[in-house]
Amino acid sequence: MGRVFITGSSDGLGRNAARLLVEQGHEVVLHGRDPARARDAEAAVPGARGALVGDFASLDEVRGLAEAVNALGRFDAVIHNAAVGYREKRRQTSRDGFSHVFAVNTLAPYALTALMMPPRRLVYVSSELHRRGRANLDDLDWERRAWNGTQAYSDTKLHDALLAVAVARRWPDTLSNAMEPGWVATKMGGPRATGDLDAAHRTQAWLAVDPAVTATGGYFFHGRPRVPAGAVHDAVLQDGLLTACERLTGIALPMP
Repeated sequence: MGRVFITGSSDGLGRNAARLLVEQGHEVVLHGRDPARARDAEAAVPGARGALVGDFASLDEVRGLAEAVNALGRFDAVIHNAAVGYREKRRQTSRDGFSHVFAVNTLAPYALTALMMPPRRLVYVSSELHRRGRANLDDLDWERRAWNGTQAYSDTKLHDALLAVAVARRWPDTLSNAMEPGWVATKMGGPRATGDLDAAHRTQAWLAVDPAVTATGGYFFHGRPRVPAGAVHDAVLQDGLLTACERLTGIALPMP
């Protein structure tokens, strides 16, 4: 059985994936952005091996979270599930002064990946909206553009897919893939969402632990490969994003 760490697992898809993996006999460690959310996660997923705390809007807390994860030893899989949505009506800032959406959805998973001992598998949760993301690294932090919450979210979901493929290229011993859950009725998706919620979290779990999964650098939807936006496989864009994330965080993605 595998050891799996799931970010953002106090509710929604992360919680559902955690429950499924625990039911399957895997060792699962949860995550919440603050102590109350971590307690919620533990209460929601009986049988999990605990919950760690770290606010993705703070690079210092992401560093602390990485240290706490590493103290538990190497994980078989990490699911980068934590994210904020597209409803921010103005450019809100993280503790480090970045756009809140960019900090949580792009910089935090990059930094956590770079600081953790490389697992055997990585799963990055993207979105259908990544297809609307700008394949352009200019003004990543929305310092000059007029704010658009949906566009900001779409950009970061493109970034998550780019990160998955970039890491797959650089870490050949890690299966690194992205997936999209569809428009599902979570807190982020809203009650009117019509997608298959069950298939969404099952895809996360499947990519994390199923021995039949041998792909890396792939993009998946409901347990099947799906062709992502063409920009996702642009190696120049991938490397440019890694360079930008390193510059902004001061954290380099290590080479194997």
